[in-house]
Amino acid sequence: MVIYSETAKLDLIDTLYGLITWEKHTITIEHAERYVDDIVDVIDTICTKTFHRNCTHPSHLQFGNKNYTYKRNNNTTWYFIYNWDKVNRIAYINKITNNHITAL
Repeated sequence: MVIYSETAKLDLIDTLYGLITWEKHTITIEHAERYVDDIVDVIDTICTKTFHRNCTHPSHLQFGNKNYTYKRNNNTTWYFIYNWDKVNRIAYINKITNNHITAL
């Protein structure tokens, strides 16, 4: 099971808004929604993984002790920061960020 914090939910909304209003490239609302849906689909598989990588980046540690990396394309890598309940196999998603965001 995956549970999203309010912060993580806002991160997804911010991502959708950022894609829709991106001035560098015009993106349709439908494409932006699919992009965010793809991110959610990846996050929702975290609880099925057998290995959960420890966070090492200092700015990530404030949001959780585990980190899942998703390379969307050659330019963008997503980081899903979470706490892992090993007994119940629940990932508590606390932060969703990417390599384009310079400060958390």
